[in-house]
Amino acid sequence: MTTTGSPVQAAKTTFEIIDTLRELDGAGVSELAERLGMPTSTIHDHLRTLENEEYLINDDGTYRVGARFLELGEQARNRMKVFKVARPEVESLAEETGEHANMMIEEHGLGVFLYKVRGSEAVQLDTHAGKRVPLQTTAMGKSILAHRPREEVEAILDRHGLPDVTDNTITDREELFDVLDQVRERGYAFDDEERVDGIRCVAAPITDADDRAIAAVSVSGPKSRMLGDSFTDEFPDMVLRSANVIEVNLTYS
Repeated sequence: MTTTGSPVQAAKTTFEIIDTLRELDGAGVSELAERLGMPTSTIHDHLRTLENEEYLINDDGTYRVGARFLELGEQARNRMKVFKVARPEVESLAEETGEHANMMIEEHGLGVFLYKVRGSEAVQLDTHAGKRVPLQTTAMGKSILAHRPREEVEAILDRHGLPDVTDNTITDREELFDVLDQVRERGYAFDDEERVDGIRCVAAPITDADDRAIAAVSVSGPKSRMLGDSFTDEFPDMVLRSANVIEVNLTYS
């Protein structure tokens, strides 16, 4: 979790600008300079460079993240073996349940949605491929954390903390470790309105030969449809089955 070497300030500034543009969904030079506390001339130079390299678009002075990043993200995802193997299972899970079926990996201590398929009955959610979230706020994230060494989980929590996203989010470290013990024992995790109000989720980890989670799959939907036995038994059985198929196919592909 530690980094070595000194950061290159110009590169760091470039990525701060890109991240801020993403958060603001576009901004002008003055707004960015104020937001980042930098001279407008510095911001302008970086923006012009990024525009010339076709990473940003300039819409009458409002700069936005360009589609070239999509190409980079697609390339990164498509080279991952776990994505290629898991993709048909995630699609089958969405078709079988009618809800959202999802796949997540961990990068730099955050959960990254790698793939999402919307079932026929699914509601609109804010998730998309590439979205990063605190791991403890999701069932998939908890599935991953439960199958990582405690010292690694501690380092992730030291870096990112336990941000409260909803009233149900776990924000106490020892409570989280108790939950992770339960997840490890039963093989799957729940998210009961812990990231999005009104939404529940059930997830299972995808583990390697050393029982280390390399990804997770889940089904998420409105709590009005994820009740009783469907939430506690049926959906867990489905995600466990999907995770098992993915693990077997990873082993022999």
